[in-house]
Amino acid sequence: MSELYELPNGWEWKTLSECTELITKGTTPTTNGYKFLDKGINFLKIENIVNGKIDLSTIEMYISEEAHQSQKRSQLEENDVLFSIAGTIGDTAIVKKEHLPMNTNQAIALIRPKKILNSSFLRYSLLSIVSENTKDKQRGGAIKNISLGDIKELMYPLPPLPEQQRLVKKIDSLFEKIDKSIALHQKNIDEANAFMGSVLNEVFGELEVEKGVSLKDITTKIGSGATPSGGQKAYKTEGINLIRSMNVHDYGFRFKNLAFIDDTQAKKLSNVTVEANDVLLNITGASVARCCIVDESILPARVNQHVSIIRLKNDMLPRFLHYYLISPSIKSDLLFSSSGGATREAITKSMIEGFTVPLPSILIQQKVVNYLDSVSQKMEKVKTIQKDKMANLKALKASLLDRAFRGEL
Repeated sequence: MSELYELPNGWEWKTLSECTELITKGTTPTTNGYKFLDKGINFLKIENIVNGKIDLSTIEMYISEEAHQSQKRSQLEENDVLFSIAGTIGDTAIVKKEHLPMNTNQAIALIRPKKILNSSFLRYSLLSIVSENTKDKQRGGAIKNISLGDIKELMYPLPPLPEQQRLVKKIDSLFEKIDKSIALHQKNIDEANAFMGSVLNEVFGELEVEKGVSLKDITTKIGSGATPSGGQKAYKTEGINLIRSMNVHDYGFRFKNLAFIDDTQAKKLSNVTVEANDVLLNITGASVARCCIVDESILPARVNQHVSIIRLKNDMLPRFLHYYLISPSIKSDLLFSSSGGATREAITKSMIEGFTVPLPSILIQQKVVNYLDSVSQKMEKVKTIQKDKMANLKALKASLLDRAFRGEL
């Protein structure tokens, strides 16, 4: 076995398979004839791993005791280390007693360490080595993945157990301080967003318009798309862009996790071809009512069923409508039904068509847009500075991990 770098005395280079009892992945119950339930035994997905921990409050899928017992390889045990192998590579978490019983799906690897390996040390070391050891092994289309074989072959610096425990305590202490600093920068970002929201509310609250108009009267198109037959497995590695709700955010389009479809699939969605200056509105799911204007660099593109295209006539500026829809007071009208104040799970086409918006002159619209653009640009500068500082702190964490697993911490 060739050494990657020189280790301190008492440390050894091992493959991950040499210091673990089990490296496997879960299964989806439906492939074995079982159904998901509204309650029962927890069924874990990548989305339930939040900030390095299993968040039980986010679990929405459950299985029966029968399904749990039939799927032995996906049954989790206390101190198992979880590692995402599809989608976002390298999300990790440690299974705690309060999580059990629980099963997981095939997008998450289950790594069960031997007694010579501390679970927290394993998790930290995976965070340290995953980017270098997996970046050339990720494969697939829009959904990247890494195989269990790749994981088993990962070269692993293994110190004696007492040294593992010392390093975990040290890293925990340093990361706690860094995380507090990151949280402060995030608070500054949240405050910038809140300030922008207050400005939007003030501007549109003071806007004097004789009467409003329905979106139906000032649009040439309102409509959502569909997911190609076969779901995510049908996505391509390149081709025509398919915009999903995860790409639509209030203060700009996000390119991360953009999906692709081929010409044949695109033709079937020709009625939801995206054009420059279209306003995109999320109409289902947790991100309902998020809104942005199409980034022209993304064209040609289509949208799936969770995103609606709002294409305006010349009566209204797209940026004016965008600012109006993302202002907190107006967004609340979209988010909540009039009866009982319950949060809407979806916004229908008829709701959008009937939604009333102000229609001042184009001159006034442009003045409003110019002012809000100016404030928005200032807030974006503030947020960029905070994000850069957060990125530096996250890089510091990576540097500390690298030093720890070279025996320099």
